Formats: sequence, C-alpha cells, structure tokens
Amino acid sequence: MSLPAVTARLYSSDEVQYFSYLRSLYFDQDVSFENEYRYFYDRNIAQSGGFHETFLERETGAGRRVNYGTIGAAILWSPFYAIADLWTRVTSSHEANGFTAPYVRAVAYGSAFYGFLAVLLSIRTARLIGGKSGAFIAGLAVWLGTPLLFYMYVAPPFSHACSAFAVALFVNVWLHVRRSWTTRGALALGLCAALIAMVREQDFFLALGPAVDFAWSARREIQRFLVPATAGVAGTLLGFLPQLLAYNALNGYPGPAEHVQRKMYWYAPHGFQVLASPNHGLFFWTPLAILALAGLFFVRERIVAASLLIMVLSQVYVAGSVESWTVAGAFGQRRFVNLTVILVIGLTALWTAAAANRRTRFAPALAGAIALCAWWNVALMAQFAIRLMDRQQLDPARNAYHAFVTLPLSGPSLAYRYLTDRGSFYQSQPKQD
Repeated sequence: MSLPAVTARLYSSDEVQYFSYLRSLYFDQDVSFENEYRYFYDRNIAQSGGFHETFLERETGAGRRVNYGTIGAAILWSPFYAIADLWTRVTSSHEANGFTAPYVRAVAYGSAFYGFLAVLLSIRTARLIGGKSGAFIAGLAVWLGTPLLFYMYVAPPFSHACSAFAVALFVNVWLHVRRSWTTRGALALGLCAALIAMVREQDFFLALGPAVDFAWSARREIQRFLVPATAGVAGTLLGFLPQLLAYNALNGYPGPAEHVQRKMYWYAPHGFQVLASPNHGLFFWTPLAILALAGLFFVRERIVAASLLIMVLSQVYVAGSVESWTVAGAFGQRRFVNLTVILVIGLTALWTAAAANRRTRFAPALAGAIALCAWWNVALMAQFAIRLMDRQQLDPARNAYHAFVTLPLSGPSLAYRYLTDRGSFYQSQPKQD
C-alpha cells in the first residue's frame, strides 16, 4: 500500500555504486563498472561533484574502476531486479538494458520491502525477550521516528534499508540460537554474520555482541562449545566468499578498497561527536534513539542487554573512526540505521517498564515523547526535501521552529505535492569536476 510513496530514482554516487554492482553482475557477470558509471554520468544522473574524477578516472590495482560499495545489497535486490528484467522483456515497454525505469523501480521497491521486513522482524525479535505488549508500538515508532523511513521512501537505492533487514535477521537468529547453541544454529548465525558484512562492511562489528554472549555461555563448558564455535566461523567464511571473490576481481586482492582503509582512524576521535554533536549527532537528528538506548537497561536478561549495548558501542566506535563521520549532505546519521532492531528492543523494554508502573504517569509521558520524536523525524524529512534546512548540518533551533510552526501549516500541501509532483522536489545541478 505504501509503494506509491517510494521514490524510484538514482542520484548520489553511493546509490550509483550499489546499483552498478547489481547491474554489472546480472548483465555482464563481472565487477567492471566502466559502462555503468559512464551511463549515469553521460545522462546527468550521477550529479555529485567529483564523480568523474573518482569513478571514471581512478583505477584499482586490478585496472578496474573503483567501487566502495559491497555485494550484499545486490544479492538482496536481485529477485526484484530479475522480475523487472522479465517484465521488461515480455512487455517491451522499455529497453531491457538493466538501466531503464523498471530496473530502478525494482531496486527502490526492494529496499522499501526490506525496510518493512526489518520493522516486522524487529517487532518479532522484541517479543522474544519479553516485550509482547509494547513491541508493535515500538516498531511503529522506530519506523516513523528514525532515518529508516527516509531510506525506505525518499532515497531507497542506498544500502541502509537492506542493512536494517540483514541486522534484524541476524539478531533474531542469535536470540533463537543462544537458547541451546547447537552446531546447526551456530552455522546459521555465521551465515547471517556474513550477510550483514556483505551489505555493509562495518556491520560485521555487530557480531561482537553475540560473540560475547557465546563466550559467556561457554565459560564453564568450553569443550562442548568447540564444535559450534567452529561451525559459526566456517559459516561466516563460507557466506562471505562471494564478497572475497568480488574484492579480488575488483581490487586485485581479497579486501576492500585502500581508500576506505586510509580514511579510518582506529582510535575513534569522533566517537562522542557522532552521538552528541548538535549539528551532526545521532541524538539531535534522532532523539528517539535516546529513549530506545535507555530502554536497553530494562531488558530483563542482563547478558542479552550487555551484548546489545556492545553492539551499539561497536557502531559508535566505527562511525566515530571514519573521517567522514558527519555524513555531510546526507539525511541524519544514516550509519546507525542498522541498529533498527536494537532500538525496537530497547523501546519495547522501556514501554513495558512504563506500562507496568501504573501508579505514575510515566506511560502517558513516554507516549507523548515518542510521538514528538516521530514528528521530529518526519518534519526533518520534509525540511530536507524542500530545502528548508542546510543539508550539511542540523540547526536544532531553526529546524525546531520549522517543525512546529512552519510545517503544520504547509504539511497537507507538501504531502499532496509529494504524491502528485515528486519531481518538483529535485532540482538538477550541473556536474562539478
């Protein structure tokens, strides 16, 4: 029902890179992206400054055009892309070259689908650890109150909605497997760990949480846990093999591009800023995250709560280690969209604790805070679309004024314009090279 709200459009270099992975593998059976990049550049689709120099002049050690993306999103999008290809060939409505509108729509709708699955899986996962009463409310709140909504509907060709799904699946499998830590379960968890790493490399750090939980469970029966541990490692290596092969063909060695590694500072100099910076921090862009992370302290099983917090801290560490920690020009702290399932778990635990304390007004106050946080996210999306905000930073005071004064008056007309004349929100800009 929400598909009409999905923007089937490619614009940024990141979107082009992920889409090019899919198109090249599907049509050319390789990871040579010269023709994909040239197509998007010549048609003024890839409009970001420096695109030509970065993607049509630089070469990897294997003599191919660089691509800083990964293969995971292409794998998840491939069923939708194959259906689009079949439909295009049968109907002859567009050229069946992998670039035309049906193929772009397939990727966009695929991301929206995986984002929706991420929310459903997150609700189910929250219920696994005792949040039956508040899981649905928490899932709805996180969907509306975080940048996941933006990367499902406004900029779906990014990998973030796929990342939210892959991590939700990983956490769900972990919470099932940890009940007995069987060999088969550990193998499945390893395969899921490989998937999250193939969608976004930094997501692999999330495996630290289940690893800590596994080590805690094995502390008194080390010998019994050796076989499951081996199966988990084997599953990860086996599942990650497609990415290693792609790395080797693209870069000349089984590893990510050297440029990605060079822009990392392993002492995480921006770890605090990535959360609390008024202009770029997660808590100012997504205040709902404060409530959700606080809720993790109400998760009943302490080792699970500790593992979830470790997973969150791993992403703070990675995001704070990257030179481009501000993700300037993007909507929100998009690198935390992968924490969708953890935010739902935390918010569910907080809601459950509030509902259990009937003698106070904590539950109504929490409901009001959640509603405000959801509106803040939706209002920022509107401001971002109509360029009321500086896309390089967040000005909390100015954006608050627009969110609670300007937008309530213009909201209905903007919603109508989004559904009927969405192209008016996007203004072509000349390439700068």
